[in-house]
Amino acid sequence: MDSSKKNLYSWTILLSLVLVWGSSFILIKKALIYFDPVSVGLLRVVITFLVLLPFAIKPLRRLNRRMMWLLAISGVVGSLVPALMFAIAQTEIDSSIAGTLNSLTPLFTLILGASFFGFRTRWYNIIGVFIGLIGAVGLIYASSSQGFVFNMKYSFLIIIASICYAFSVNFIKKYLKDLDSLTITVMMFFFVGIPALMYVLFVSKIPVQSFNDPDKLIGLGYLAILAIGGTGLALIAFNKLIKISSPIFASSVTYLIPVIAILWGVIDGEVFKSEYVLWFLLIIIGVFLVNAGPRQRYNIGSRLFWRRK
Repeated sequence: MDSSKKNLYSWTILLSLVLVWGSSFILIKKALIYFDPVSVGLLRVVITFLVLLPFAIKPLRRLNRRMMWLLAISGVVGSLVPALMFAIAQTEIDSSIAGTLNSLTPLFTLILGASFFGFRTRWYNIIGVFIGLIGAVGLIYASSSQGFVFNMKYSFLIIIASICYAFSVNFIKKYLKDLDSLTITVMMFFFVGIPALMYVLFVSKIPVQSFNDPDKLIGLGYLAILAIGGTGLALIAFNKLIKISSPIFASSVTYLIPVIAILWGVIDGEVFKSEYVLWFLLIIIGVFLVNAGPRQRYNIGSRLFWRRK
């Protein structure tokens, strides 16, 4: 695949993920009406595991012990821990704050990638990270009637989740690059899904509560949508994006998620503020710079030069 097609493919996956993950916070919020936060996090993992389980049989036979450990680490850090952190945090902070803090993921990806994984980043990619972050924070601040009111204890849980995402993105890019995106996603949930399922069935009270309270089926419905669409299928696409682009570009999806959340609000009757346009533009410019390579940079400069002449 040549660079122009790869770039188009990367942007297509990125925008698709934004549309899917832009709805994840509201699904978590709805699920928390019916289940406690730990149950929401575990059920999200378990449902995803059960849906992907049929695809795990074939790749399991090909994996050596080292690769199994790497996939298990990626599953715990990149899926299980963030699922629990977000569910617990959203019992005390609203989705706008969660979205803002989640926008720190590309910054953490940059720092961890350069410090521990040996990934080199160009100066304009770094500038793009900060421009995108400013745009995301500004957009959510502008959309909030009360500004930012932080609950430090629960906000820190989102920061932990963002660091976990950043670690997982770099980890997959460095150590799991020889596996296809479907295998990575399926096996990540295979190794974390089995203990999570055992806990749900034999330790938690979820089966008894669900049997005695039919309304909890509604909560399971929200979690099924979140797990199948927002976790399983989306992570397959996300892991593909990591492999064909850079870790920082893949993680920049978190900048665009607030855009979709706000647009959904406008469709639902909320007021669209003109200042949103500025923050939208900053986010787009930031994501573009994050994904820019030497060839793109040269082409942009060449066009400007020849136009002047």
